[in-house]
Amino acid sequence: MAYKKYKWGLIIRVAILLIWLIGLAFAINKLLLNKPNISLVIIITTPIVVLIVFSVKNLLKYTTKRFYEMDDFFESTKYKDFSRWYPEKIGAEDIRQLHKGFNNVNKTIISLNKEKEAQHLYLKKILELIDTGIIAFNMESGTVLWVNEAFKNTLSLPSFKSIHFVEKRQPDLFNAIFKTKYTKNSNIDISVNNNTLKVLISSAVFFVNEEKFKLVVLQNIDDTLNRTESEAWKKLLSVMTHEIMNSIAPISSLADTLQDKVQASLKDPLETINMNDLDAGIESIKKRSEGLLRFAKTYRSLNKVTKLNLSSVLVDDLFDNIKLLMQASLESKNIELLFKSNSPELQIEIDRYLIEQVLINLILNAVEACKNNSNPKILITAEKNINGHNVIQISDNGAGIPKNIIDNVFVPFFSTKKNGSAGQFHLKN
Repeated sequence: MAYKKYKWGLIIRVAILLIWLIGLAFAINKLLLNKPNISLVIIITTPIVVLIVFSVKNLLKYTTKRFYEMDDFFESTKYKDFSRWYPEKIGAEDIRQLHKGFNNVNKTIISLNKEKEAQHLYLKKILELIDTGIIAFNMESGTVLWVNEAFKNTLSLPSFKSIHFVEKRQPDLFNAIFKTKYTKNSNIDISVNNNTLKVLISSAVFFVNEEKFKLVVLQNIDDTLNRTESEAWKKLLSVMTHEIMNSIAPISSLADTLQDKVQASLKDPLETINMNDLDAGIESIKKRSEGLLRFAKTYRSLNKVTKLNLSSVLVDDLFDNIKLLMQASLESKNIELLFKSNSPELQIEIDRYLIEQVLINLILNAVEACKNNSNPKILITAEKNINGHNVIQISDNGAGIPKNIIDNVFVPFFSTKKNGSAGQFHLKN
């Protein structure tokens, strides 16, 4: 619509200009045929010339005004200024229509920007809430494009704007996280606050406006295992509650029935009790009670770890006791059991009963692992590591833990054996 009105306005102005030019040419031609003097020619043609000048000026103003409006709009677009409002109720009709089109474009772009900003905030909030650490940074300058709280919390880092902040303070962590390429999901061990942390990490490179960025995603595996362990305990307690209630309910019901019969017999001597029924009921209560006791005995270890009885124990004394308990059994199976300590005076603060049970369980696991070896050996060592921790470690020359179950070895009661339960393979004090 605006284009049509502009076209007709332009045609009319060009037509008027042509009329004045034709009139000027006709007047000059008539005057020259009559051979008048110069003054008369000037007097007669001057008004026509004025009209021509006015028409040319009007035509230029008419055309340049539209181009000026369009240039102004494009300039605003260039600098992303979409807040400007063009008047729609003043000026020529085609100008008003042009302004209306400009305003519609601005409103559409503003609406799209708001939607884009809302989506960005929504995505940012989601990434902030997840417990997976994410960071994106410029590979040339090191400037951080975006990082979430989970990333900083996992690595115990404060807010930072450049990855070089980490490089200056923790170069080993910098090389492991930011410099190494991880084309696939990889399990790595990193040192955070003098503690070893196991994380799952992957990275990818992408481009934004010809700038090269790197995206790093990492997941704290230890936290995941802790959550899995917690869920396992909840499931275990749920199973225990269900089984106990299933055993108690029929016992209580049968006891009530037998009690009612006994009381009825006491009140009315003529009311006799069937002794076979009474004997069968008591036998049922006995069997269910024994079943409940066996079930409780199966999980008796649950209440043994509520309090640790810590004491200072010489490692050599601990090893001598374990050797006394296990040596004869292992010799009968031709398995060599070795103990090694780097210091005879090495002492550790432990609950001796629990640690002995753990070591016995691990030795039995090692026996199972190396039973097919022609020269089976089990080695138990104790030493103080570079971090000042006392470490007891058990190793064997058996098959080892399969990769498909290694992530589950710390889950309570996980086992690949029908009647077994998993134990730790590395103890640290």
